[in-house]
Amino acid sequence: MVFLEVNRLKKSFGGLTAVNHVDFVVNPREILGLIGPNGAGKTTIFNLITGFLTPDEGEISFKGEKIHHLAPHETSRKGIARTFQLAQSFPRMSALDNVMVGALMRERNVKKARELAVGILEFIELIDEKDRIAESLTVGDLKMLEIAKALATQPSLLLLDEVIGGLNPKEIEDAMRMIRKIREKGITILMVEHIMHAIMSLSDRIIVIHHGEKIADGRPHEVTGNQQVIEAYLGEDFLIT
Repeated sequence: MVFLEVNRLKKSFGGLTAVNHVDFVVNPREILGLIGPNGAGKTTIFNLITGFLTPDEGEISFKGEKIHHLAPHETSRKGIARTFQLAQSFPRMSALDNVMVGALMRERNVKKARELAVGILEFIELIDEKDRIAESLTVGDLKMLEIAKALATQPSLLLLDEVIGGLNPKEIEDAMRMIRKIREKGITILMVEHIMHAIMSLSDRIIVIHHGEKIADGRPHEVTGNQQVIEAYLGEDFLIT
């Protein structure tokens, strides 16, 4: 059984086709990178998978079940979680309480939800900030809090939308290490990122989207050698370092 399958997905906004008959699969425990220029349709694909948008055409199947008609809270209960480009924290709540909101999606006992949230903050290495209100956290910590909130829903598929963008070099390395730790826990990852050395290093496969269409799908070295990808996005001077 295919873990996640996107089939002939299409979404338009007025006269603009943001996603145009895109197909791809995500395999269990894979890190799949989704790259392309700004406005290519990457976040729209995330919104379609997680139920924030409904496709005009096509289907999305998760573990053999069609999910493209489900609302966000329903896709979450199926085991799909996501982060957002801009942190969606509750700014006046503590880091711990933010994560507890995610934990309460599945665990209705408040004490157990708190225990789960503490464990996730320890795993994500944010436990020392558990009592700080979210608006006082650094950008790097807010990115980790986004991941912690998503993990609190106990997903089997995690969608990461530019969690590395905006970080300094040390934070980038820490975030990459954390993403690998998450995969080691058996969680499958689909991620959008513009920091090329990070996504090329992390991903088992890369899909490239341009003007809403898939133009490449393969291992990082295959994608970076694709002339269409070079012309559309990477540029002639791109090198993996």
